[in-house]
Amino acid sequence: MLILSLVSRMHMPPPIGTLVLPQSRASQVADLLAREIRGGHLDPGEKLPTEQELIGRFGVSRTVVREAMASLRSQGLVVSRQGSGVFVANPDENSVFRIVASEVRSLADISNVLHLRLAVEVEAAGLAALHRTEQDLTAMEGHLKAIDAAIAADESAVQSDYGFHRAISTATGNPYFERFLHFLGPVIIPRQTVRPPSETPKQRSAYLAHVQDEHRRLLQAIERGSVEAARLSAREHLVAARERYARLNRRLSES
Repeated sequence: MLILSLVSRMHMPPPIGTLVLPQSRASQVADLLAREIRGGHLDPGEKLPTEQELIGRFGVSRTVVREAMASLRSQGLVVSRQGSGVFVANPDENSVFRIVASEVRSLADISNVLHLRLAVEVEAAGLAALHRTEQDLTAMEGHLKAIDAAIAADESAVQSDYGFHRAISTATGNPYFERFLHFLGPVIIPRQTVRPPSETPKQRSAYLAHVQDEHRRLLQAIERGSVEAARLSAREHLVAARERYARLNRRLSES
């Protein structure tokens, strides 16, 4: 059975040398089904098993299944038909650009994502400095406070970091910037994908504090309404991230 084979794969160890994003159960279910759809094992128009069947076969909760289906819909892979169920979408009619967690599996992938962010977020920062409102600034500050709290609690702060960058995209006044960051998703925050080997809690906190300093400079430039300073701060932040992961890549290559 196809779904049973997928269940067994949920518990398989990752291939040696592959960097795997820590995933929730919903992400695991969504990614496994997405592979089957993209691989042609589930045909366009084919009905997926019912919610109850997926719960039983994957051994997960109703919430997990619903979150997985929402993820597949956001990727344009399935469509819901009221009263009929969930069906595999026609790829020609529902093509959606998205970077999914399972595609970012190496330091080279991370570098490529950061290159893409440079092309978009530098300009977004400049526009945010030009158009930001007090509400936008409050939202950005709120995310930075959440990051501070996460650092104090020795947590990763990935969602708050992502929220900060999305708040900047919202402040541009251009909804397409916000939608683009939404489609990229939290996978744009590279530290959830790979962490340095033997990293201590103290080293992690120091790293996050340094990143937070970069965030603060960016927010201050936006708050001042300085377009060029905001662009420069955004560029410095993203280039610094690329350089950090390039150093990590060299360390892993030498070890």
